[in-house]
Amino acid sequence: MREIYEAPLLELVYRAATVHRSHHDASEVQTCTLLSVKTGGCPEDCDYCPQSVHHPAAVPPEPLMDVDAVLSAARAAREEGSTRFCMGAAWRQIKDGPEFDRVLDMVRGVRALGLEVCCTLGMLTADQARRLAEAGLTAYNHNLDTSESFYGRVIRTRVYEDRLRTIRHVVDAGISVCCGGILGMGESVDDRIDLLCRLANLDPQPESVPINALVHVEGTPLADAPTVDPMDFVRTIAAARILMPRAMVRLSAGRLSLSPEAQALAMLAGANSMFTGEKLLTTPNPGRCADEALLARLGLKPRAPHRDRQGAG
Repeated sequence: MREIYEAPLLELVYRAATVHRSHHDASEVQTCTLLSVKTGGCPEDCDYCPQSVHHPAAVPPEPLMDVDAVLSAARAAREEGSTRFCMGAAWRQIKDGPEFDRVLDMVRGVRALGLEVCCTLGMLTADQARRLAEAGLTAYNHNLDTSESFYGRVIRTRVYEDRLRTIRHVVDAGISVCCGGILGMGESVDDRIDLLCRLANLDPQPESVPINALVHVEGTPLADAPTVDPMDFVRTIAAARILMPRAMVRLSAGRLSLSPEAQALAMLAGANSMFTGEKLLTTPNPGRCADEALLARLGLKPRAPHRDRQGAG
């Protein structure tokens, strides 16, 4: 693995691009929309997150949205070209009861619109994963964030095994796994390599691998962390593509810190999805017009809805 990650960058990108073209249509990029359906008030202490109650930057808490409002947002996303609609809620672990029932209704409604639907709700029990699968959930996002050895430096309210347990519940329920990490939190090259190895050795490998660059939010413990080197970001994308050739590798949070040229190189290296819209949960993101202009300049096209996905509509 180290030989892959530390290869000369242009050789690494060339190899990754070759792998990408053997498994995907390199002329297209899937556009996704991420909506915060329950914001703030999270009891976790993740050093990167402004939704944590432990940080002075904590965003004002907002209750779980109504189903109709979420479906309205999903319809708008579909009209603007998104084929995957993701819903995030700032919970440590969702509890059974009326709010979970409402989330299940959201999943059913979004799936009925012909969209892939992904949720990130914190930790899940096996029964909750089963009920989400029955409601039609396409994928569940639960990022490992970083290596197991570095994890405790940025999160102390849960342990790595908690994340792995939820991923096992998701797999056992037959839901696709969306799992990636964050670059720029002070981790070492070894930590990045360990994260990629852990992701690649999940069984099955994740269907979706979001790679995030840290978004610096004033009031969070990582607000003053050094900005990740764009070439290191591209290197990680390329290594992820080689190790997980069939996965959708997604450009996620932190794209505002990447130039159009860096994003283009990341796409050449195998990134084939991006989150669009002016906000990802609570942090800023390039606007849709900017993304459309970038794709047009690169000669790329949005991915058609539900290609090779069950439940096309």
